[in-house]
Amino acid sequence: MNYARMVIEKEAPEEYGYDRIRFNLSESSIADQKLSDIGLSLPDLTLFYGEHRGDKELRALIAAQDSGISPDDVLVTAGAAGALFIISTSLLSERDHLVVVRPNYATNIETPKAIGCAISYVDLDFDNGFAVDVGRVAVQLQPNTKLISVTCPHNPTGTMMHRADLDALIALAESRNCHLLVDETYRDLSYGQRLPAAASLSAKAISVSSLSKAFGIPGIRIGWLITRDAELQERFLAAKEQIGICGSVIDEGIARGMLERRDAFLAALLPEMAKRRDIVQAWIDREPMVDWVRPQGGVVGFPRLNVDAGFDLDRFYVNLLESHGTYVGPGHWFDMPKRFFRVGFGWPKEAELRGGLDAISAALRQ
Repeated sequence: MNYARMVIEKEAPEEYGYDRIRFNLSESSIADQKLSDIGLSLPDLTLFYGEHRGDKELRALIAAQDSGISPDDVLVTAGAAGALFIISTSLLSERDHLVVVRPNYATNIETPKAIGCAISYVDLDFDNGFAVDVGRVAVQLQPNTKLISVTCPHNPTGTMMHRADLDALIALAESRNCHLLVDETYRDLSYGQRLPAAASLSAKAISVSSLSKAFGIPGIRIGWLITRDAELQERFLAAKEQIGICGSVIDEGIARGMLERRDAFLAALLPEMAKRRDIVQAWIDREPMVDWVRPQGGVVGFPRLNVDAGFDLDRFYVNLLESHGTYVGPGHWFDMPKRFFRVGFGWPKEAELRGGLDAISAALRQ
């Protein structure tokens, strides 16, 4: 494994220093929750080795969200990042090939790079609404392709696939005897139709999710992967056991409590996040130098700056942060041009979101 630090992590706000940022629009989750915010307290747990697959009741709560999924199909991991690491290191080697729909969450690209496998990219197009073109994915497949990697709802654009496109990707993976990985971390934050977990539709599909983004509890490091392929699940379990044996019984206890409150939590959250999305939309409608594809899920969008070739983008981002105290996720975090940036509208308070958007407008005109 030839590890290299991801740019998105090197430039993360926690690395820069939260105290130096006034308007933090770079976060990709809802606001961080306290135990008291969600009505939880730490139970008096016995601190033993937990179940290697993850707490049985927690896996049952995850499986119950989709028909056709059983608790045995679920493996609890150290966040979605842990799930993605297990999948990449279990399925890919330097002799294999991966197709990635890009932009994508950095781990879906950097871990395969560290493994040394061949990677082909299918880049999404702003002018096409960042829609997935299944035909372009099919063209990139090779005899040694082991994995197709997509996210839905998409990070960083917030767009969603149509059900027909998800079905077509699954059929493609089945026909070419490879696996489809769908990072579904934002699935519970869908503003319209919520797609089924891809893993519920085919044994060739692998679903990944977590409680970090949609539920605002990244500090407990709970994610999961789902596959109905029992042999593959056993391989994933072996990887988890060699990495860390099992998860934290404290983290899994909190996760269980959160998912027991899932429906009520989301019922209160979704209208507020839809309101935040509308705040960004209203700003873009009156800001001629910025445009976006309106997100259909999640709490991030990926606006494009409408600036000419001579515009100094590096100076813009430095000025935005140093003079206006506003932090966004520039396009290079996602191997995209710097005229794109990720804006998170779920983490900041409403007043901070409005202040950060106004700061972007001011910085663009300096």
